[in-house]
Amino acid sequence: MIHSLFDRLEEIYSELVDFRRDMHMYPEISNEEVETPKKIAEYLRNLGIEVKTGVGGRGVVGTLKGGKPGKTVALRADFDALPIQDEKKVDYRSRVPGVMHACGHDIHTSALLGVAKVLSEVREELSGTVVFIHQHAEEATPGGAKVMIEDGCLDGVDVIYGAHVMSHIPFGQFAVREGYFSSAQDDFKIEVMGKGGHGSMPHMTVDPLVTASQLVVNLQQIVSRNVNPLEAAVVTVGSFHSGEANNVIPDKAMIKGTVRTYNDEVRRNIEIALRRVATSTCEGTGAKANIEFFGDCPSIYNDSKETDRVKEMATLIFDEGKVVEAEPLMGSEDYSLYQQHVPGVYFIVGGENRDINAVYPHHHPKFNVDERSMKDISKVFISSVLNYLSDGKVKPEKK
Repeated sequence: MIHSLFDRLEEIYSELVDFRRDMHMYPEISNEEVETPKKIAEYLRNLGIEVKTGVGGRGVVGTLKGGKPGKTVALRADFDALPIQDEKKVDYRSRVPGVMHACGHDIHTSALLGVAKVLSEVREELSGTVVFIHQHAEEATPGGAKVMIEDGCLDGVDVIYGAHVMSHIPFGQFAVREGYFSSAQDDFKIEVMGKGGHGSMPHMTVDPLVTASQLVVNLQQIVSRNVNPLEAAVVTVGSFHSGEANNVIPDKAMIKGTVRTYNDEVRRNIEIALRRVATSTCEGTGAKANIEFFGDCPSIYNDSKETDRVKEMATLIFDEGKVVEAEPLMGSEDYSLYQQHVPGVYFIVGGENRDINAVYPHHHPKFNVDERSMKDISKVFISSVLNYLSDGKVKPEKK
């Protein structure tokens, strides 16, 4: 059965390419998605799939009920774009100034729609239900997963699978790992309040710029001196703003940054240390620190049993030697929030192809991937769904 579905996937591949390229030409950034969810909902409705729109604000959820009773599997894809100018030399480059799909979300969405079409054609043979979660605002903080979950997108779901195409991994390769896969993300903003004055009379001021500069340096000691060297953690200051004139000491300075961790205890301890360092650094110069710490999403943690299932499916689909153990990522993904409610797996497929200049990193103005990665994602989704719903009985034949 599975290979007949793979054959059907090949037949509709050009349709998926068309959908992906339309998304790529008309991208919409996080929390401003209007036309994209409409197109997704229309596609699903045309398949006879039950559709709910406006989930969590802008999300779309399709529900395909099989002809026989059984468990419920959810599949998730994201569909928001980024505020980046598309610089690729392709016919389907973004038509929207300053906005582009620079992370592969158009690939994820189109792949999931392909799965929906193929499975909808054999719905009477399915023992259970498949839920297609099309998420908005993955790139935002907080992301769309939180509000979609609050709005019930996981109601009745037993397990969830998600995927990401990666431009630094060659096309035709698959990677997954059990346990921690991507880091948690927290962001911070620290406003250093001082006392401004003339640049020629610093003794009459409390210089927030100098204090904030020292604070940036001191924050780098959090990981090196407060975190076990065997644990992974990053504290990065990415924004520093203070003053306008060259001869004026300003009243305040603002720094913003991000924290990446895996372990929850390390995550909590870094917040405590950050607040302590910021407060003491500012107090030492007579300044004051206004600290805001924003918890975004936890680490992706792949369920052991489901990781084994997805990996087994991949070994039957991909060429020999193309299924590898993924390296842990310090990037973050709010897919992790789904895994806090149901067991789940997040895997990656390769999209790099030097022949078409698909070599640039994610969030780059020339980002692109091999569109055939859509079929790789779809095949793993289809196999994992059918294997799960059949209690392990249905598998693809070895490639």
